[in-house]
Amino acid sequence: MSSWENASKIAHPFLTEEFLELERYNIPNVYLPNADTWVAENNGQVIGFIALIGSEVGAIFVQPCFQGAGVGWALMNKAQELHGNLEVEVFKDNPIGRKFYSSYGFQYLEQKHHEPTGKQVLRLKFTKEEPLAQH
Repeated sequence: MSSWENASKIAHPFLTEEFLELERYNIPNVYLPNADTWVAENNGQVIGFIALIGSEVGAIFVQPCFQGAGVGWALMNKAQELHGNLEVEVFKDNPIGRKFYSSYGFQYLEQKHHEPTGKQVLRLKFTKEEPLAQH
């Protein structure tokens, strides 16, 4: 939860305390029990995680002090290894997440209204490139 809390503070400063309080309950009690979750550790401490519901990236969060060190890429590589093509939603107002997904190769699919927050989210898709056939 601390990976989510700390990373969310810098990526989602626009979220209300009421919404965050609801998420503090939903993450361990609703979302994670229904997702396949992989964690990244450093010296036995969880420093990030990715939660997958099939090929949907439900969440990926990395402790701020480890962002930019390849942890997010390693987690996303695991998801891509498991599922190939991936989809994710990211808040339009989250430049950190948008930059990460863009650099990983996600492409824009659509923009829509996120009812619980009143904010806009972007739906993105990563398509695994097939290796060229050898002749």
